Formats: sequence, C-alpha cells, structure tokens
Amino acid sequence: MATTIAPPTSSHSADNNRRRSPPPPFHFPPADSTVLPDPSAFFSPSLLSSPLPTNSFFQNFTLNNGDNPEYVHPYLVKSSGSAVSLCYPSLAHTSDSVSQIFTPDLTLKPDPNSSSAATHLITSYSDLSVTLDFPSSNLRFFLVRGSPFITCSVVTAGKTSISLSTVHSVVSCCSSDSLDKHTVKLGNNQTWLVYSSSPVSFSRNPTSVSSGEFSGVLRIAILPDPTSEPVLDRFSSCYPVSGEVAFTKPFSLDYKWGKEGAGELLMLAHPLHLKLLSPNDCGVTVLEELKYRSVDGDLIGVVGDSWVLKSDPVPVTWHSIKGDIKDDCLGEIVAALRKDVEGLDPSATTTTSCYFYGKSVARAARLAVIAEEVGCTDVIPAVGKFLKEMIEPWLEGSFNGNGFLYDRKWGGIVSKQGLTDSSGDFGFGVYNDHHFHLSYYLYSIAVLAKIDPVWGRKYQPQVYSMIASFMNFGPDYSTYTRLRCFDLYKLHSWGGGMTEYADGRNQESTSEAVNAYYSAALIGLAYGDAELVATASCLAAMEIKAAQMWWHVREEGKLYPQEFTAENRVVGLVWANKRETRLWFAPPEQRECRLGIHLLPLLPITEVLFADVEYARQLVNWTVPSLERGDVGDGWKGFAYALEALYDKGIALEKVRRLNEHDDGNSLSNMLWWIHSR
Repeated sequence: MATTIAPPTSSHSADNNRRRSPPPPFHFPPADSTVLPDPSAFFSPSLLSSPLPTNSFFQNFTLNNGDNPEYVHPYLVKSSGSAVSLCYPSLAHTSDSVSQIFTPDLTLKPDPNSSSAATHLITSYSDLSVTLDFPSSNLRFFLVRGSPFITCSVVTAGKTSISLSTVHSVVSCCSSDSLDKHTVKLGNNQTWLVYSSSPVSFSRNPTSVSSGEFSGVLRIAILPDPTSEPVLDRFSSCYPVSGEVAFTKPFSLDYKWGKEGAGELLMLAHPLHLKLLSPNDCGVTVLEELKYRSVDGDLIGVVGDSWVLKSDPVPVTWHSIKGDIKDDCLGEIVAALRKDVEGLDPSATTTTSCYFYGKSVARAARLAVIAEEVGCTDVIPAVGKFLKEMIEPWLEGSFNGNGFLYDRKWGGIVSKQGLTDSSGDFGFGVYNDHHFHLSYYLYSIAVLAKIDPVWGRKYQPQVYSMIASFMNFGPDYSTYTRLRCFDLYKLHSWGGGMTEYADGRNQESTSEAVNAYYSAALIGLAYGDAELVATASCLAAMEIKAAQMWWHVREEGKLYPQEFTAENRVVGLVWANKRETRLWFAPPEQRECRLGIHLLPLLPITEVLFADVEYARQLVNWTVPSLERGDVGDGWKGFAYALEALYDKGIALEKVRRLNEHDDGNSLSNMLWWIHSR
C-alpha cells in the first residue's frame, strides 16, 4: 500500500493509511532569506507555525499585494482590497500561444461602509481548495477547484449587504418568487445565476446589482449553456469547502471533498480526470451535457463527493524496461563507457551552480548503471569514488561556493546562492524548479546507495529530507510542506515558485519533473522502502500522463485550437492560464531546444514518457528543419536523434556517432545505451 502524504496544516483531516517509519529528519543549516516574502501578510496566524506552500495554485494570493488572479477551474478569481472579481475567461490564440483573457465579469463587493483598504486572509487550504476570509466585511470565500459555483458565506451571525458590479452592463436581474435564485444577464451575453440560502432581494443599476441585508450562503455560477440551468438548479444547495487527496492504492488517487448543505455534490473534471476516472470504484455520475470551456480542455460535470483516479502502472527500474542489447553491440557501449569513466575528475567540475553541478553528477551516476546493465562492472568502483567526492560536500555543508540550507520563512531547502539573489541558481532560493534541481542529486545518491549500501545508510537522513522538501510523505517531516510542486488537481508539477505571474504557476521541462519522482522511487528501491517506491511511482505516472495530455501536441490533436496545433508538436511552457511555444532560454523557432528540454535526462523512464512512437516521429520530423541551422549545438541534436532511434535505430546510430559533444547531463555512453537498447 502506498503511503499517505502528511498534511501541512490543521485544516487537513487525519487518515487511517499505514505510514512507513523513515529515518530521523536531518536539519540542514537554518537560514533567513532576504528575497522571500513575509508569509504573515496573507496567512492566518494559526497557519504560520507550519511550513507553507511555495508552488501552489493559489500562490498569487500570497505574493506582493495578493491581487493577481488565479485560475480556480472554471473561473479566474482576483482578490483586490475587499472585493473579489470573477471571470469566466475567453480564449485567445495564435500559432504561438493559447491564453485565457481575464475580464472582471462580476465583482463582489461588501457593504460600502467596509474598508476598501482591507485584503483577504487565507484561513485554511487543502489539496484542492483555499479559503479566503475578509475580516472587514465578514465574508468568506470557499475557492474549491473544479466547482462550477463560487461559494461565499457570511461568517458570523450578523448580516451584510453585497454589490455585484460588472465592467459590462447589467441588462436584467430577475429573482424567483422565493427570492433564493437570481438571474443576472450582462451586456456581453453572459448569464450568471446567484443562489442564496435565505431570501434576499436585489436591485439593478446600469453596471451593478445590490442586495439587501443578508446572512447565509451565496452561490454564483456562469450559465455556460441555457440547457445547463436545470442541472445547476438541482445541485445549487450542496457546496464544497475543502478537498483532500489520498494515496490509498498503487497508481491510484482518491479525491474526497468536504461539503456542506443538502443534496449531492457537483464538480467539474478536466480531460485527464476523465481519462483516469474510475466510476465503478466510486459511484460517480458523469454529466456529459454540462460543459465549461478551459485552456485545459472542456470541463465536464461529475456528480459525487469522492472520486477514484487510476493510472496504468509505470515500471520503475534501474535498467532499460523493454530493451534488449544484443551481444554484438556491447563492445561499442563498453568502449565508450571506459573512456567516459576515465574522464571523471572532480577537480574538472568548476561550476558552483546547484543545477549544473547536479546534472554533472547524475551524468556520472548513469555510467555506473549502464556498466551494470552491459556487464562492465569493473568501472563501477571508479564511478562510486567520483560520486562520493562530488556529493558528500553538499550533504555535509562543506561545498565551497554553494550548498543546501533550510529556509525558516516558508519551510524548505534553498541554496546559499539563492539566499540573497532571487535569480541565483535559476531561482532555487525562491523555490523555482525545486524538483528539477533536487532530482539530479537524488538520482546520483540512489545509484551510490545501491552500489555502496553502507554509504547510503550514513547519509539516509539527509537524503530523505531532500525528498521531503518537494515530496513530503510523513508526519516525521513536518518541517516541510505537503507536495511542494505537485498539483493534485492538474496532476502535474509546477516550477514557478515564489514569483508573481499574471498567468499563475508554470512548468517548462516535463521530463525533469518525471525525473524527480522517478529518482525518489529509485531512492526507495535503494533503501528497500516499498511505500516510497509506490508513492513516487504514482506521481511519476501522473506526471507522464499530464505531459502527454497538455505538452505533447499530436498532428491529429483536438485539445488546442487548430491554428496552434498546426504549427506545434510540443508546448514550451504550460501555465495555469496559458500555453506558450517559447522557453525561458530559447525563442519558439529553436525547436530543437523544445524537444530536448522535454526529453532530458535520458533514462529508462523515458521509454514510458515517449511510449507513443508515432508521436515521437511527428516530433522529430517537426524538429528536423531547426537542426539545419548552423548554430545548433550537438547536445541538442543528440536528443532529436535519441527519439529518432525509436523508429529508425540504424540512421539514429550513425548520426550519434558523428556528434562531437553531448549535453552536460548526457554522454556518448548514455546515447549508445539508449539506441542499442531500443
């Protein structure tokens, strides 16, 4: 049975799942960052004693003024002062991007006597929700992902008045005879439904409607289609207040929403949910007729407060999963392997960058695993010696120029270079690409612990703390937040960290995200920790499914507009609110970089990520014109040839043999292993 990941705040309910007994937590030296914001500005005091999210879907609500919108499917929600603006976003698209446009379609404002300078306070959060309180107006918003309704309640027994304003115009406002349902039609052809738990009257102005004094609960929903109104009417009384996710079975996630009110709960599922949803295991009903548009694809109604999502099992192995290296190919791999191992020299590694240093170490670790697979075991001790010399200074805090520290503000590992520079180490100090960086060290440590178990036991506390920093898995590691990077609604990770973006969080390299959970699973294999293997394997499987859903663009794909699909085979950056073809380090026309960043590092798990050989062919064919530019490095070419090997091994091998260099996390040995094991 997979472990349940421990909750970071008291808002999470306890569960009965069995937990492992990990080693005692290792505490990296504590430090106070000068570039991270103060969490007390937006979090309730009761939450400040626990580590806080740094890559969450509601991160914009915690940064600077807290007034950049966040996407809470199907609405963009913006909190500014004492007002909350709702937007049912329209889609704009070109051949280079697909984005949702924020317009304050409906803005909820409290009694005019409330302080306009007031702001929200996060009083609880869970895997699938965040609760915003506005103490100045007694209003509380339950923002639960996938709810077709935005739910607002008056917190105390008192009453308040609410104004619903718009940037459009209010064409009409009609109320039911019982004054508990109100239909607001706007000048942009939108119709909004407002349900109230007790009678309340509304009066219309040209750009707003205002309520009388009210206590209880308001539920507000866009009417996506006139035929959907009876469905929304039927489920208007039951509302979600939280949402938890549990790892109860291998390659399975259980959603459970906390709810209040009467009747059944209506939620919305995105396309990946629908692909993984197992109705027979949870008794939900899918309402195909209820449909909301989204940058992630259509959101479809699902009735039921418990979901079960099941993924196909993903084999986590040290060696190639389906590969069969023929005897006559071993000589070429062994010759390259001996040469690469001879070139290992700790003194030749001059970088102090957390990211690039990690890649160089993981590159060497691959040599040991390849040597084991091809029977060239006499080189493994030399690789192990190199790994120890390279890794131990980071684990012991003696590395000159950088190192791991524990940030006391938000609760997680940061680097010395990132402590005073938000751009240092590619933003690792502000929790950017957290899982990417740590994955390379974890892969290397897993290999070293495999070949030298005594060494592995010595450093096990440090290793488990590194895993917990992005994948907290138990109450013993309460100094780290729960699943720092992984989004349990979208089912993939975010890399955006603590930087405020109008489009929310983002992630670039899906393959490095897969590597994070793959490497954590290998740590579990090395230490004989079956529960860590199960949990990390499940997250890797979900990350792969999400990459194939939202990043991989097939010629025949229907998820994105045709204008975008026709010109792209892979997305560069996926944002909560946008899709972009550019990368952080390369423009859209450098297609070889887009292919490479979603393929590196080349590992056995890559076989699963690119299991669709026809898609690999489409991606390579799309990339080929870019390879003809004179400024394309051999490292990027190598990744295109690696994918080509999936369907034309001979041609790919000849191209790889002509390369003069490889990516700094790759090697000729690794390329030959990959091609000969296809």
